[in-house]
Amino acid sequence: MRKYFTAIAIFALVFFGLSSLSHGAGFLIYEHGAAAMAMGGAFVALANNPTAVFHNPAGIAFLEGTQISLGTTLITSNSSLGLTNLATTVETKKQWFYPSTFYITHKINERIVAGFGFFNPYGLGTKWDEDYPQNTNFPLRFISTNDDMKTFFFNPVIAVKLDESFSVAVGVTYIYSTLEVDRVNIIDLTLYGAERYEAPINMKGNGDAFGLNAGALYRGKNFSLGFNWRGGFDIEFEGDLLLDNSNIPAMFQPNVPTEADVATTLSTPHILGFGAAFNLTPSLIVTADFHYILWSAFEQFVIKIDNPDPIPDETETFDENWEDSYLIRAGLQYMVNENFALRAGFLYDKTPQPVESMDTLLPDANRIAFTGGFGYKSGNFVINVAYQYEPFKDRESANRSVLLHPVTGANLGLGTYSTTAHLIGVSIGFIF
Repeated sequence: MRKYFTAIAIFALVFFGLSSLSHGAGFLIYEHGAAAMAMGGAFVALANNPTAVFHNPAGIAFLEGTQISLGTTLITSNSSLGLTNLATTVETKKQWFYPSTFYITHKINERIVAGFGFFNPYGLGTKWDEDYPQNTNFPLRFISTNDDMKTFFFNPVIAVKLDESFSVAVGVTYIYSTLEVDRVNIIDLTLYGAERYEAPINMKGNGDAFGLNAGALYRGKNFSLGFNWRGGFDIEFEGDLLLDNSNIPAMFQPNVPTEADVATTLSTPHILGFGAAFNLTPSLIVTADFHYILWSAFEQFVIKIDNPDPIPDETETFDENWEDSYLIRAGLQYMVNENFALRAGFLYDKTPQPVESMDTLLPDANRIAFTGGFGYKSGNFVINVAYQYEPFKDRESANRSVLLHPVTGANLGLGTYSTTAHLIGVSIGFIF
């Protein structure tokens, strides 16, 4: 057994060392285990493998021995923004993201099981075409040309079986996050008898926070009911702003700082999950989840810039005013035999983002997804594979006040966002 643990530890160090270079795709990433993903993410009441640390930690109370799960989800999306008045369309650069997971559970005694999870549930990853911001036909460069956020959750949990059917669990999470945003600023030098100049800037920082989570699970004869809560938290980012002033005449460059301290705070929501699972036959399980997400915590995105003296400090405020939203998930699992399972699922995700706060930094929309996959077990080895097709509903937005070009004042017209995503999930597990 020692050689198994050694091999797994080496693989995990290499794998997550690489995944630290990856990008989160989307603000909330819910694909944390291929078995659950293949069932549309409807896993709160099933919670029958180590990924329950994320989906519902009370489920690990029913796991035997020591169990390990490692996995990743390959994510790619195609997004475009059509600007009707300009008769032009801009597209995002093709990227692959792979938020990754590691879970381990250990049965301490007949009632208590401990677990630990590493996962990336929040992220941003939007990069517009490589020709921007150099190509000044891109009107939204004053909000964002590239954004990248990664989050790393370290989540120990403890689950207690109160009787043979009912369990509860609680956990604490340490969160470390990095954030980077590229965009173009307008440098107004008219007071010095010059003009207004465009200057690309890069903002980069990191921060951390702590959060709590808890769950409960009841397993009846042919059904189960589950509840999961993951608490919200605030991440306070601190970092650096770098400005490229090469477009500004040399005589005016001393009036334009190229470095500054930057800070912002990102508020994340409480997530409430309710689930049910039904054993319709000895081979067929049907699951359903309802998730309520308190996105109203994300009211503003405020950037504070501490310029070097004597230049005054700056504060930029983006009103977000997100609304609480919900997800509906459904899945099924059919056991072809004791070792091989087929899975399928569906979900509907209602966007929390008002159309007034859509922009190139984070354009969101209502979406549906269709999922499928399989699982295979041989001895103490398990592999699960999933695929998810996720079309977003086209959505038209005024892209905030950036429609009024900061130099010309011209009205650039509405923009229509279109997005389709493809996800492939793979998890491998070991049972000792």
